[in-house]
Amino acid sequence: MAQVEWAPTATVRHSTGDAVDAGPVPAGQSVDIVVSLKLRHADQLDGLVQAQIRRGGHVGGAHLSHEQIVANFAPTLAQSQAVADYLAGKGFANVRVSEDRMLASATGSAEAVARAFNTRLERFERGGSIGIANLTNAQVPASLAGVVQAVLGLQTLDRMRPMFVRMNSVGPSAFSPLAFPKIYDAAALPTATQATVGIITEGNVSQSITDLRTFESQNGLPAITPTVVQAGSPSSDTTGVPEWDLDSQDIQAMAGDRLAKLIFYNAASFSDANLTGDFDTAVSAQAAIVINVSLGVCETGAREDGSMATDDTLFEMAIAQGQVFSVSSGDSGSNECGGTSPSASYPASSPYVIAVGGTTLAAPQDVYASESAWAYGGGSPSLYEPQPFWQSGIVPGSKRGVPDISFDANPDTGSNIVVDGVVETYGGTSLASPLFVGSWARLQSMHNNGLAYPAVFIYQHGRSASFHDVTTGSNGAYRATMGWDFTTGFGSIDVAQFNKLHTGEAIVPIINYLLR
Repeated sequence: MAQVEWAPTATVRHSTGDAVDAGPVPAGQSVDIVVSLKLRHADQLDGLVQAQIRRGGHVGGAHLSHEQIVANFAPTLAQSQAVADYLAGKGFANVRVSEDRMLASATGSAEAVARAFNTRLERFERGGSIGIANLTNAQVPASLAGVVQAVLGLQTLDRMRPMFVRMNSVGPSAFSPLAFPKIYDAAALPTATQATVGIITEGNVSQSITDLRTFESQNGLPAITPTVVQAGSPSSDTTGVPEWDLDSQDIQAMAGDRLAKLIFYNAASFSDANLTGDFDTAVSAQAAIVINVSLGVCETGAREDGSMATDDTLFEMAIAQGQVFSVSSGDSGSNECGGTSPSASYPASSPYVIAVGGTTLAAPQDVYASESAWAYGGGSPSLYEPQPFWQSGIVPGSKRGVPDISFDANPDTGSNIVVDGVVETYGGTSLASPLFVGSWARLQSMHNNGLAYPAVFIYQHGRSASFHDVTTGSNGAYRATMGWDFTTGFGSIDVAQFNKLHTGEAIVPIINYLLR
């Protein structure tokens, strides 16, 4: 038999940290995997996206359709078929290639996984739960080296988790979701009737839809019927219900109570493989102008399992299509991964998303007074992701700095939402990101969904009157300062003032930026 020549993938040996080895994964145990494929002409897509981002403001018809993305940059039919044939030949079942040919999913035994990817799986116990992890790098035959990017699903030990924090009772300093548009100066703007918003969800979301109905009824709001788009098999898991409640109710309120459409892109689990499939579903649909992700995981785990490389590709495709992924920066302060060095949460650390950090909000009688950095708001340099060009000269170092902006996140000043039919107070950067999402939906709707990806615009105007500069508080390793910092980015947005920049009504902020 000829010796197989193996080639590396972006999936490397998974660090298991304090987890206890529970022995080899039984050879017959079923493992769900997703093989991600590489873009064609990736350098050309990079150039296109950078050009779009540099333009800022309005982009007109500069965005590509998803069909154009697939035709020009996705793997070919022959390439995706080669991956599917390889999996089937190694004994995998239920082999499916995604519509855009970026992912190939399949189910196989642990023995088949080891044989197909030249790796070893082991069981580990942490916190009373059992997961698996690959103890060697995942590889593919050299013939697939130019096609396969990563192999997801080889570890279930470290998963993304919702970034919400619950108060034990209704907080006396917390706010109704309906107060946030007043506080952040969006209430006088038109509502988001032309904008479609997506929320990345997981499990059984029926209770969250019921809670949204209750929230609307209690506050006299028009009913929004979320569309649930299932990515993968349905699940009965309800652990994320408070998260999807927080997301949907605060997005609706911040958007002015109305949206063109609200879509729950629903994953089967919080595994890297299933969430990547969910991201891909949202990108392939190209329906939502902005997509909320109130989830995160230590970025080291995301780099090792290959989801960082895979999801970055999907997020970049989204930018080319005119979509924005907004991501919570994390609720573990400056050190998402533990240990001694600052570290960021992923996907907040991706250079292709807007990372939203957390503040403690003071707004008596729903009138903005001040904000300070929330002690647990995620923020630090990425350990791995390169610094995007729009952060150059503003963010220290050479790595992606998190966050870009911030909104209220401290549960003490959090949001009073309906959960399981009862009003409770929740916070976390899971509140902050939806507040930006609702704001951006409102702005996009006002501008016929023609605004460019906002990163450059934020960094050009971050020191203008359109932002509430947060200069007090810390998140552990970093303190809030004037201008951009690793605690709150540029601070929160005054939405009406930010809109004036897009309508050409604000000249002084631009001059201030040029003279700084």
